[in-house]
Amino acid sequence: MAGDAPAEIGKGDHLYLIDGSGFIFRAYHALPPLTRKSDGLPVGAVAGFCNMLHKMLTGFGTGGPTHLAVIFDYSGKSFRNDLYPDYKAHRPPAPEDLVPQFPLIREATRAFGLPSVEMEGYEADDLIATYARQAAGAGATVTVVSSDKDLMQLVGGGIDMLDPMKSKAIGPDEVREKFGVGPERVVDVQALAGDSTDNVPGAPGIGVKTAALLIGEYGDLDTLLERAAEIRQPKRRQSLIENAGQIRLSRELVRLRDDVPGVEPLGGFVTAKPDPEALLGFLAKMEFRTLTSRIAEVLGVEPPIVGAAEALGPAPATAAADGPGAVREMPPIDRDAYVTIHDASTLAGWIAEAKQIGLVCVDLETTSLDEMKARIVGVALATAPGRAAYVPVGHVTGDGDLLGRVERVPDQLALETVLAALKPLLADPATLKIGQNLKYDIKILARHGVEVTPIDDTMLMSYALDSGLGGHGMDELSQRHLGHRALPIKELIGSGKSAITFDKVELEKAATYAAEDADITLRLWHKLRPRLAAERVSTVYHTLERPLVAVLAEMELAGMMVDRGTLSRLSNSFAQSMAGLEAEIHQLAGHSFNVGSPKQLGEILFDALGMAGGKKGKTGAWGTGAGVLETLATEGHDLPARVLDWRQLSKLKSTYTDALQAHINAETGRVHTSFSLAATSTGRLASTDPNLQNIPVRTEEGRQIRKAFVAEPGNVILSLDYSQIELRIFAHMAGIEAL
Repeated sequence: MAGDAPAEIGKGDHLYLIDGSGFIFRAYHALPPLTRKSDGLPVGAVAGFCNMLHKMLTGFGTGGPTHLAVIFDYSGKSFRNDLYPDYKAHRPPAPEDLVPQFPLIREATRAFGLPSVEMEGYEADDLIATYARQAAGAGATVTVVSSDKDLMQLVGGGIDMLDPMKSKAIGPDEVREKFGVGPERVVDVQALAGDSTDNVPGAPGIGVKTAALLIGEYGDLDTLLERAAEIRQPKRRQSLIENAGQIRLSRELVRLRDDVPGVEPLGGFVTAKPDPEALLGFLAKMEFRTLTSRIAEVLGVEPPIVGAAEALGPAPATAAADGPGAVREMPPIDRDAYVTIHDASTLAGWIAEAKQIGLVCVDLETTSLDEMKARIVGVALATAPGRAAYVPVGHVTGDGDLLGRVERVPDQLALETVLAALKPLLADPATLKIGQNLKYDIKILARHGVEVTPIDDTMLMSYALDSGLGGHGMDELSQRHLGHRALPIKELIGSGKSAITFDKVELEKAATYAAEDADITLRLWHKLRPRLAAERVSTVYHTLERPLVAVLAEMELAGMMVDRGTLSRLSNSFAQSMAGLEAEIHQLAGHSFNVGSPKQLGEILFDALGMAGGKKGKTGAWGTGAGVLETLATEGHDLPARVLDWRQLSKLKSTYTDALQAHINAETGRVHTSFSLAATSTGRLASTDPNLQNIPVRTEEGRQIRKAFVAEPGNVILSLDYSQIELRIFAHMAGIEAL
């Protein structure tokens, strides 16, 4: 039992505790997808949440609560993850279009004049349990507004529940109907039955009904476990005896904490009428016309004009003022306004700002384009157009001494410090992470054990919107949509043999370049995001393009195993065959020449041997492309036919058997290709560094190269391909009517 309740609540008072997180997901699934017309911001869950709050608050009549609060889950992990790291491990991330609505829903709660409560390290249910016990202990009546079965353990002793969707009261009788036991034994039943949704293990093979029977027979969980050997059914007996520790752990996971320290005083939850200006202003900003008019009528005031500029107020300086995505006018790009972060406290302030806003643009600066080898040099962040910062972590001076030792540029945070600070933010389901070609950053961060979710990728947004307009790199998009030329990377690192890596770039120049990248990317997001809904490509982006980022990143990091020995043997075999072909070609030509030289080959074919059909190009050299050689070969000339054979083997050797060996990662022993999402006009993937998509299959040599791709012991490689007819057969066999 929690400590003494504050004196501000007592007998005769009625406290309502609204399960805000439960409200959010019910609201999200209750309405079809809805976006704000002015900018395409998803607001369906916000609309549903506001409707639910309004319906509840107007339904109280004269017998309403004296105290009321809305309780939310904190976005990070809770103390239960310390007890059991796999707690809620299988829960999917929040839907992408719901993430930017989390901060708006909290803003909606405050607009209604209601306290919005959450606490780091605890779940909403723990706060509800603590407040409920405090209030009931002081003599007040408590109603928990939720249908969550986990909260049913609180029922009784002045505490009841209300299912807001069914307007149904939940008391001890309803709890017994649900669990087969009274509220005081709900925890014991849940500990035995477990919970697949929250990944609570429980006792294997024992469900709610069996658990209720066992608790009903033995009285409580501890007695049941002590006398487990007496149970006649062998499977039940074995499950209880072998998993006693796991069952007790499950009890700690499902038991709600009713003694959370440092909670806000209950006296601050006294009900009050909402401020009409604040509430109606928020609803108008969300462009909820019907709800705005309805609530204005209830409040007895004139409704504002929804959608008009004056209803929305002045343009915000940052996205925080209007919620994610609501920036209407962006300030000019000012490179002098960017910040370089040198200390942990400043970084913590930027992280807090990002969490408050609900979004952050993230961009890594590294030493290589190869994600498997790249070292992080710095991290750029942006929270609003014009507000960007750079966190240097790996800048060095010079090329190092004879032993390869380099000197770090002073006044930089350690990479481990920065990643530890950013890790909760990057995995926070309530904060949207924005980037350009985020797959690259996601793979590098994954190597450091850092997860990035949920995301928006401006490159993929552009690809979904304008796949045929040209490239989708940041520089091109900046010119196209912002009319701004970004700082070229070549101005910092140079080109060719004299190029340097980014860690050797002067820190001040590097900070400006990196922060500008993040600033531009966030500006592009504000430009492109509203177009997704307006141009009817939201489904393509949200269900096809964006979800593939995480899938492909995982595939690329896993890599593909190849047999170096097979590749080496093939390279030697191809080299021998090429040598034999060269000798034959030289014999046919009458003397030696460089078979790989188009100029020398042309002189042999058309000058020395006088073959017909040759054409010279602008440089005066004879054309010797594949088409020319194939025509000559069909006319019965052996030399061009042998050159074609030589070229094919040369390509297989250089492109595959030699290149694949060079691409085997020293640490993993695998080949890690990169699948490009925005490289083709048809929408298919492209494979680069190395290209694994075009390995020939119709020639014996090509089939031999494919045999170099092997599976680990105990596994097999499954090769799948389908055409339309095969897809139709597959759909028929699976009985999927929609396909």
